[in-house]
Amino acid sequence: MTDLTALVLNCTLKPAPTASSSEVLGREVLDALAEHQVSGDLVRVIDEQVKFGVQTDEGDGDGWPRIRERMLASDILVIATPIWLGQPSAVCKMVLERLDAELSETDDEGRMLTFGKVGCLAVVGNEDGAHHVTAEVYQALSDVGFTVPANGVTYWVGEAMQGTDYQDKDPRPEKTAQTTKTLAANAAHLARLLKGSPYPGS
Repeated sequence: MTDLTALVLNCTLKPAPTASSSEVLGREVLDALAEHQVSGDLVRVIDEQVKFGVQTDEGDGDGWPRIRERMLASDILVIATPIWLGQPSAVCKMVLERLDAELSETDDEGRMLTFGKVGCLAVVGNEDGAHHVTAEVYQALSDVGFTVPANGVTYWVGEAMQGTDYQDKDPRPEKTAQTTKTLAANAAHLARLLKGSPYPGS
Protein backbone atom coordinates (compact mmCIF):
# COMPACT_ATOMS: atom_id res chain seq x y z
CA MET A 1 0.00 0.00 0.00
CA THR A 2 1.40 3.40 -0.99
CA ASP A 3 2.10 5.73 1.91
CA LEU A 4 0.02 8.90 1.65
CA THR A 5 0.12 12.26 3.39
CA ALA A 6 -2.60 14.63 4.53
CA LEU A 7 -2.78 18.24 5.62
CA VAL A 8 -5.57 19.64 7.79
CA LEU A 9 -6.15 23.39 7.63
CA ASN A 10 -7.87 24.42 10.86
CA CYS A 11 -9.92 27.50 10.02
CA THR A 12 -10.89 28.43 13.57
CA LEU A 13 -11.08 32.14 14.40
CA LYS A 14 -9.18 31.48 17.63
CA PRO A 15 -5.38 31.81 17.78
CA ALA A 16 -3.35 29.22 19.68
CA PRO A 17 -3.31 28.18 22.45
CA THR A 18 -7.08 28.74 22.71
CA ALA A 19 -8.96 25.45 22.52
CA SER A 20 -10.66 24.80 19.18
CA SER A 21 -13.42 22.29 18.41
CA SER A 22 -12.52 22.33 14.72
CA GLU A 23 -8.97 21.39 15.70
CA VAL A 24 -10.27 18.50 17.80
CA LEU A 25 -12.33 17.14 14.89
CA GLY A 26 -9.49 17.80 12.43
CA ARG A 27 -7.10 15.77 14.57
CA GLU A 28 -9.67 12.99 14.82
CA VAL A 29 -9.71 12.89 11.02
CA LEU A 30 -5.91 12.57 11.05
CA ASP A 31 -6.16 9.73 13.57
CA ALA A 32 -8.70 7.96 11.35
CA LEU A 33 -6.52 8.49 8.27
CA ALA A 34 -3.55 6.99 10.12
CA GLU A 35 -5.47 3.69 10.22
CA HIS A 36 -5.14 3.70 6.42
CA GLN A 37 -1.40 4.39 6.31
CA VAL A 38 -1.85 8.14 5.84
CA SER A 39 0.43 10.41 7.86
CA GLY A 40 -0.48 14.02 8.36
CA ASP A 41 -0.27 17.32 10.14
CA LEU A 42 -2.52 20.22 11.11
CA VAL A 43 -2.00 23.95 10.57
CA ARG A 44 -3.99 26.58 12.47
CA VAL A 45 -4.27 29.09 9.65
CA ILE A 46 -4.96 32.16 11.82
CA ASP A 47 -1.52 31.77 13.42
CA GLU A 48 0.31 31.84 10.07
CA GLN A 49 -0.11 35.51 9.05
CA VAL A 50 -1.92 34.61 5.84
CA LYS A 51 -2.83 37.70 3.84
CA PHE A 52 -6.08 38.26 2.00
CA GLY A 53 -5.78 37.91 -1.77
CA VAL A 54 -6.06 35.57 -4.73
CA GLN A 55 -2.40 35.12 -5.67
CA THR A 56 -0.07 32.28 -4.67
CA ASP A 57 2.09 34.85 -2.86
CA GLU A 58 0.85 38.23 -1.68
CA GLY A 59 4.36 39.27 -0.57
CA ASP A 60 5.53 41.14 2.53
CA GLY A 61 5.61 38.22 4.96
CA ASP A 62 2.56 36.41 3.60
CA GLY A 63 2.20 33.04 5.33
CA TRP A 64 0.25 31.35 2.54
CA PRO A 65 3.24 30.25 0.39
CA ARG A 66 4.49 28.03 3.26
CA ILE A 67 1.05 26.48 3.67
CA ARG A 68 0.67 26.07 -0.10
CA GLU A 69 4.00 24.26 -0.33
CA ARG A 70 2.82 21.76 2.29
CA MET A 71 -0.54 21.41 0.56
CA LEU A 72 1.06 20.64 -2.79
CA ALA A 73 3.25 18.02 -1.11
CA SER A 74 0.19 16.29 0.38
CA ASP A 75 -2.22 13.83 -1.20
CA ILE A 76 -5.23 14.81 0.92
CA LEU A 77 -6.37 18.25 2.05
CA VAL A 78 -8.88 18.55 4.88
CA ILE A 79 -10.57 21.89 5.55
CA ALA A 80 -11.74 22.05 9.18
CA THR A 81 -14.07 24.94 9.89
CA PRO A 82 -16.55 26.13 12.47
CA ILE A 83 -19.96 27.47 11.48
CA TRP A 84 -20.71 31.15 12.14
CA LEU A 85 -24.11 32.58 11.18
CA GLY A 86 -24.67 29.47 9.10
CA GLN A 87 -21.50 30.14 7.07
CA PRO A 88 -17.94 28.81 6.91
CA SER A 89 -15.61 30.90 9.06
CA ALA A 90 -13.97 34.02 7.60
CA VAL A 91 -10.63 32.17 7.80
CA CYS A 92 -12.09 29.31 5.76
CA LYS A 93 -13.34 31.75 3.12
CA MET A 94 -9.91 33.38 3.01
CA VAL A 95 -8.33 29.95 2.42
CA LEU A 96 -10.75 29.30 -0.45
CA GLU A 97 -9.88 32.70 -1.94
CA ARG A 98 -6.18 31.86 -1.77
CA LEU A 99 -6.86 28.52 -3.45
CA ASP A 100 -8.40 30.46 -6.34
CA ALA A 101 -4.83 31.08 -7.55
CA GLU A 102 -4.56 27.37 -8.41
CA LEU A 103 -6.83 27.95 -11.42
CA SER A 104 -3.87 29.44 -13.29
CA GLU A 105 -1.14 27.15 -11.95
CA THR A 106 -0.73 24.20 -14.32
CA ASP A 107 1.79 21.52 -15.21
CA ASP A 108 3.27 20.81 -18.65
CA GLU A 109 0.11 18.92 -19.65
CA GLY A 110 -2.26 21.73 -18.69
CA ARG A 111 -3.47 20.15 -15.45
CA MET A 112 -3.88 22.18 -12.27
CA LEU A 113 -1.26 21.22 -9.68
CA THR A 114 -4.12 20.18 -7.38
CA PHE A 115 -5.37 17.55 -9.86
CA GLY A 116 -5.01 14.12 -8.29
CA LYS A 117 -5.40 15.49 -4.77
CA VAL A 118 -8.35 14.64 -2.56
CA GLY A 119 -10.30 17.36 -0.71
CA CYS A 120 -12.35 16.69 2.44
CA LEU A 121 -14.15 18.70 5.08
CA ALA A 122 -14.70 18.68 8.86
CA VAL A 123 -17.36 21.02 10.26
CA VAL A 124 -18.38 21.94 13.81
CA GLY A 125 -20.98 24.35 15.12
CA ASN A 126 -23.76 24.98 17.58
CA GLU A 127 -26.46 25.55 14.99
CA ASP A 128 -27.68 23.83 11.87
CA GLY A 129 -25.68 24.81 8.81
CA ALA A 130 -23.31 21.92 8.19
CA HIS A 131 -24.94 21.06 4.86
CA HIS A 132 -24.75 24.66 3.65
CA VAL A 133 -21.08 24.94 4.67
CA THR A 134 -20.35 21.60 3.00
CA ALA A 135 -21.97 22.72 -0.25
CA GLU A 136 -19.93 25.93 -0.35
CA VAL A 137 -16.59 24.28 0.40
CA TYR A 138 -17.18 21.22 -1.81
CA GLN A 139 -17.90 23.47 -4.79
CA ALA A 140 -14.80 25.56 -4.16
CA LEU A 141 -12.54 22.54 -3.75
CA SER A 142 -13.86 21.02 -6.96
CA ASP A 143 -13.42 24.30 -8.84
CA VAL A 144 -9.74 24.50 -7.92
CA GLY A 145 -8.91 20.93 -8.88
CA PHE A 146 -9.51 18.72 -5.85
CA THR A 147 -11.53 15.52 -6.04
CA VAL A 148 -14.07 14.98 -3.25
CA PRO A 149 -14.68 11.37 -2.18
CA ALA A 150 -18.04 9.83 -1.33
CA ASN A 151 -19.04 10.94 2.19
CA GLY A 152 -16.11 13.35 2.17
CA VAL A 153 -17.36 15.37 5.15
CA THR A 154 -17.69 14.73 8.85
CA TYR A 155 -19.53 17.14 11.11
CA TRP A 156 -21.14 17.81 14.44
CA VAL A 157 -23.75 20.44 15.21
CA GLY A 158 -25.33 20.96 18.60
CA GLU A 159 -28.83 22.11 19.32
CA ALA A 160 -29.70 25.67 18.35
CA MET A 161 -29.45 28.39 20.98
CA GLN A 162 -27.18 26.47 23.38
CA GLY A 163 -23.51 26.66 24.21
CA THR A 164 -22.03 23.14 24.15
CA ASP A 165 -18.88 22.80 22.00
CA TYR A 166 -17.78 19.63 20.24
CA GLN A 167 -14.56 19.62 22.26
CA ASP A 168 -16.67 19.36 25.45
CA LYS A 169 -18.56 16.25 24.31
CA ASP A 170 -17.35 13.22 26.28
CA PRO A 171 -17.69 10.64 24.95
CA ARG A 172 -17.62 11.87 21.39
CA PRO A 173 -20.91 11.45 19.48
CA GLU A 174 -20.97 7.96 17.96
CA LYS A 175 -22.42 9.08 14.62
CA THR A 176 -19.70 11.70 14.10
CA ALA A 177 -17.02 9.14 14.96
CA GLN A 178 -18.49 6.70 12.43
CA THR A 179 -18.67 9.39 9.75
CA THR A 180 -15.05 10.40 10.41
CA LYS A 181 -13.94 6.81 9.86
CA THR A 182 -15.89 6.60 6.61
CA LEU A 183 -14.39 9.88 5.38
CA ALA A 184 -10.88 8.60 6.14
CA ALA A 185 -11.39 5.24 4.45
CA ASN A 186 -12.89 6.77 1.30
CA ALA A 187 -10.34 9.60 1.10
CA ALA A 188 -7.38 7.22 1.42
CA HIS A 189 -8.89 4.85 -1.15
CA LEU A 190 -9.51 7.64 -3.65
CA ALA A 191 -6.09 9.22 -3.11
CA ARG A 192 -4.40 5.89 -3.89
CA LEU A 193 -6.45 5.45 -7.03
CA LEU A 194 -5.60 8.94 -8.26
CA LYS A 195 -1.93 8.52 -7.42
CA GLY A 196 -1.81 5.30 -9.41
CA SER A 197 -3.88 6.62 -12.30
CA PRO A 198 -3.58 10.41 -12.73
CA TYR A 199 -6.09 12.53 -14.60
CA PRO A 200 -5.24 12.97 -18.30
CA GLY A 201 -3.66 16.11 -19.64
CA SER A 202 -5.87 18.65 -21.37
